[in-house]
Amino acid sequence: MTGLRQADYDVLVMGAGHNALVTAAYAAQAGLKVGVFERRHIVGGAVSTEELVPGYRFDYGGSAHILIRMTKVVQELELNRYGLHYLEVDPMFQASDGETPWFMYRDAERTIDELNEKFPGQGDAYRKFLSDWTPFADAVADLFNSAPGPLELGKMLINSGKGRDMSQQLAAILRPYGDVARETFSEERVRAPLTWMAAQSGPPPSDPLSAPFLLWHPLYHQGGVARPKGGSGGLTKALKLAIEENGGDVFVNAPIKRILVENGKATGIELEDGTRYTGRSVVAGSHILTTAAALPDEYVPEAAKKVRVGNGFGMILRLALSGKVKYRNHTEPDSRVALGLLIKNERQLMKAYGEYLAGEPTTDPPIIAMSFSAVDDALAPPGCDVLWLWAQYYPYELASGTWESRVAEARDNILTAFEHYAPGTRDMIVGELVQTPQWLESNLGLHRGNVMHLEMSFDQMFSFRPWMQASQYKWPGVKGLYLTGASTHPGGGIMGASGRNAARVLIHDMMRRRVWGLGLP
Repeated sequence: MTGLRQADYDVLVMGAGHNALVTAAYAAQAGLKVGVFERRHIVGGAVSTEELVPGYRFDYGGSAHILIRMTKVVQELELNRYGLHYLEVDPMFQASDGETPWFMYRDAERTIDELNEKFPGQGDAYRKFLSDWTPFADAVADLFNSAPGPLELGKMLINSGKGRDMSQQLAAILRPYGDVARETFSEERVRAPLTWMAAQSGPPPSDPLSAPFLLWHPLYHQGGVARPKGGSGGLTKALKLAIEENGGDVFVNAPIKRILVENGKATGIELEDGTRYTGRSVVAGSHILTTAAALPDEYVPEAAKKVRVGNGFGMILRLALSGKVKYRNHTEPDSRVALGLLIKNERQLMKAYGEYLAGEPTTDPPIIAMSFSAVDDALAPPGCDVLWLWAQYYPYELASGTWESRVAEARDNILTAFEHYAPGTRDMIVGELVQTPQWLESNLGLHRGNVMHLEMSFDQMFSFRPWMQASQYKWPGVKGLYLTGASTHPGGGIMGASGRNAARVLIHDMMRRRVWGLGLP
């Protein structure tokens, strides 16, 4: 692998999660020879879909495509040419305590009218909330789409000021999002679902410095919610085809054992079967701890070993139903179309977090319910539904027992919690996939079951993600080794911004030695 031998590839990519595929697709589009190596039998990582029950297509991970619509990934890579077809989800959300549901539409004014009709005055509060924080949300979206620098908070304040008192704005940003929600909305049936949505990033409503998870809420009205036709994996299937059409190779069932380093430079990869490939650069789209484990010890700094992964996060129950989901207070088809923000009250979320801290699966979880067969008839047989139930919080390490011994209990509690909203669902189950934190680690490579890779606390975001010296999508101390994925800025979720940002850095560096015809702005 030394001397004048020509490299097998310009870019070797470790893992085929959606961010890794985005980086690979941009590199291939730019004229680089790309090879992608995925350990599983399909591409996509946590953004993949298979028919696990005859006639029913199950997503393995992320299902609602929201943040990617804040980027130019789909347009720049022309993914519609490769079979990606997005279906709009509107209403976007059904917010409910089980008794009084309300809908959140892509159209903000329609949402405001809905709120004022059901909770007088709360629509006006929602309008003010959007007006106050849309500039901040826009500034956050801009930061998501660029490599992070050391002064992000200052940039957000400057770019989102809009004539407001900067000191008051900073004070709000530094507070827990639960406090900000309580000050903004007097009606708990309005603020609890919004708080629950903010909790999807991980930190509880009481954590300081967590307000941005609520304050970027206006972005939902800008980008909306969508689903790829045929399942969430439609995105990654299109990315794979884009790579291949531009001359790249994508290998599945090809787990990488180690990243080869010579004299401080990444020179190739070795698969678990011993096969080696050389490359001018390596992009690791895997979890940061998986990347570290593939490197020689002398190239793994202490900071890489000290990243905080946390102790689990959520649990997902994926169901094939013989009929359609029917909520107690049902508006057909809106109740099935919208993502259900199902939470009884704020105490339910805090109780769940308290049980999690004690090492116990929550007994009565708040739920995000998704029945996307309401907008996509390719997911289930006629008259039937698929139903995904995401619940929080669930520790990877349990105080007592194991996940093997307690999975049935946790599954039953999720179903019981959901039947508060949709009685009789249990009787329609004809197939299922139960994804505990242990399952997520074993099957999707999500260490300790954290779907965000690393905890999304302020000290592990922006230029601190995964740690400061590695925040520019490069592994410090190893030339030619690049990083992408949820372990890097801007973190987890189906966005592709990390993949796009990493591609810009990678291609810029490689242009120094050779001129490429680039399509990347």
